[in-house]
Amino acid sequence: MKVATVHGPAEVLLDEVKDPAFLLVLTHGSNGGVEAPDLLAVRAEALRLGGAVARVTQPFRLAGRRAPGPAAKQDEAWLEIVAVLRERFGDVPLVQGGRSNGARVACRTAAAAGAAGVVALAFPLHPPGRPEKTRVNELRSAGVEVLVVNGDRDPFGVPAPVDAAEVAVLPGERHDLGKDPAAVGRAVEPWLRRWTARPVRTGRN
Repeated sequence: MKVATVHGPAEVLLDEVKDPAFLLVLTHGSNGGVEAPDLLAVRAEALRLGGAVARVTQPFRLAGRRAPGPAAKQDEAWLEIVAVLRERFGDVPLVQGGRSNGARVACRTAAAAGAAGVVALAFPLHPPGRPEKTRVNELRSAGVEVLVVNGDRDPFGVPAPVDAAEVAVLPGERHDLGKDPAAVGRAVEPWLRRWTARPVRTGRN
């Protein structure tokens, strides 16, 4: 589905389920898309737990731009998109998240969106080689509990355990979290499970 925002149209890929336990809204990084392996791994876990999933291509990417532009514009568009989705899915818990730049958007807008929690994949703590340019306040000021999943070899840095409700550090992974996407799913599954008390769908041996 397409969603009109004040900063251009966004595109949303929906996985709808009957009577969803929660709604998970995910988005991409600056240069990537919603088919990123780590996003797909988290999507799979959410669906297995009975959640609905919306993967959002933000307006700047839909327009073909690689630079996300001002944070305020990203956040404004994101909140419009989430409002449309919440109207569609009703009063179910909202969990929002994304990878890299998308994780930053999810943290910055969590309180305003009314999110119950945030999944931050490959949160870019600082630009590579510039730890003094920290973005840690985006994590600490999210206003909701945040799960961070980062690789221990991420050149953008790794948040400390005190920076979020939970920080899962995956050995051998870099910023793309592409070495073992299934490990990303396993790290996120217990976090998503808290928003559903209903039986888990089978499918994993």
